[in-house]
This record gives sequence, C-alpha cells and structure tokens, in this order.
Amino acid sequence: MPITQSAKKALRQNIRRRMRNLKRKTELKSAIKQYKKMVVAGDKEGAKKFLSQVYKKLDKAAKVNSIKKNRASRLKSRLSKLLVVSRGAAL
Repeated sequence: MPITQSAKKALRQNIRRRMRNLKRKTELKSAIKQYKKMVVAGDKEGAKKFLSQVYKKLDKAAKVNSIKKNRASRLKSRLSKLLVVSRGAAL
C-alpha cells in the first residue's frame, strides 16, 4: 500500500483511469461483436448503418490511447472488408 500522499493520489487516479479504459474497451468489443452478428445474419443495411458507430468507438479509443492507432485502422479495414465480402457472396 502507498504511504505518501502523492502515492495515494496516484493510486486513486490509476484506479479511475483503469476503470474508464476497461469500460471503453468492453464497449468497443461488444460493438464489434454486434456488427459481426448483423453481417452474418444478413442484415446488410443495418450493419452498414451500425458501421459508423463502430468507427466512432474505434477512433475514440485510438485517440485516447486505449488501443493503438494502427490497430484501429486495421480493424476498420477488416470490418468494412467483411461487409463487402459478404455482399459479394450474396450476389
């Protein structure tokens, strides 16, 4: 346990930041799962509309360094590709 006042404050800040980061990551993962379920279920229009919300969560997470910028870009690319590939399979 921390002894000095500054160490106690740093611990409190660390706990708050950790909770905020975990919440953001959890929301992001659930949004991605929901998007993938829409694509698999065949709801192309719903998935297309929901994709912008997923992009928003990815960009926000990358902006505040919850995830790295390149990971956000990679996920955005793969998710949009998933929609295009599933459309091509239906044709």
